Amino acid sequence: MSVEYARKGLVGVLTPQANTTVEPEFAILSPPGVAMLNARLTSTKPTIIARLLDYLRDLPGAAAQFANAPVKALVFACTGASYFAGPAEEDALVASMENRLGIPVITAARAVRDAFQAVGAEAIGLVSPYPDDLTEAAVTYWTARGFRVAAISRGAMEGGAFHPIYAMSAAGAAAALATLPPAGYGAVALLGTGMPTLKPILDTPLHHGAPVTSCMHALAWRTIRALEGAAPDADSFLRFVRGEGWRDRYAARMS
Repeated sequence: MSVEYARKGLVGVLTPQANTTVEPEFAILSPPGVAMLNARLTSTKPTIIARLLDYLRDLPGAAAQFANAPVKALVFACTGASYFAGPAEEDALVASMENRLGIPVITAARAVRDAFQAVGAEAIGLVSPYPDDLTEAAVTYWTARGFRVAAISRGAMEGGAFHPIYAMSAAGAAAALATLPPAGYGAVALLGTGMPTLKPILDTPLHHGAPVTSCMHALAWRTIRALEGAAPDADSFLRFVRGEGWRDRYAARMS
């Protein structure tokens, strides 16, 4: 079975050390024949910002955990690191890693960018589980990527949360999405790979007419396109927004 997975699409997924959402959502979103090896991004730095920057800047070291496993793509399942590093550093690192490894290297932030561009969104809406400094960094990042942030909804963590970013529930994400006001945006992103987002997307694939995606949703879609050797496009993205190909897997997993 492992040889068969490797032939069809074995993906190396790098996940922040306390994140509890990446593996289950990526598994649900991945079609038959695509499997993942997961490794943890770790840092001993005392602040979230410092840890996030470590995650991105040690990408070559983190990727080395997969050794000579025959992965067909490398996936960086963390957006906060991209926000603080900025597009130029992120793009340079991706280009360097792709040149070194000879496979697609896909970051969550760049996957969301590709989703926005696929549907021609110039203005965007954001649902953020982040504290203010990280939300502001996200706005700066998306502006630098050429998008206008037209509206932001900030979610709230539940009491007793184990982590300031990873502790919002799917119900909390849905509630935050519901409060995002109409503002003429062409797409909406639920930010953060640690916030459960699949049920909110299935329940509200369009918000005020704009397609809704998330960092994990867009990352899986972009990874599938890369494994297929296909460019990101509006048709495949919108079908993915509607749950085509993964709705039944979600229902089976959550039943």
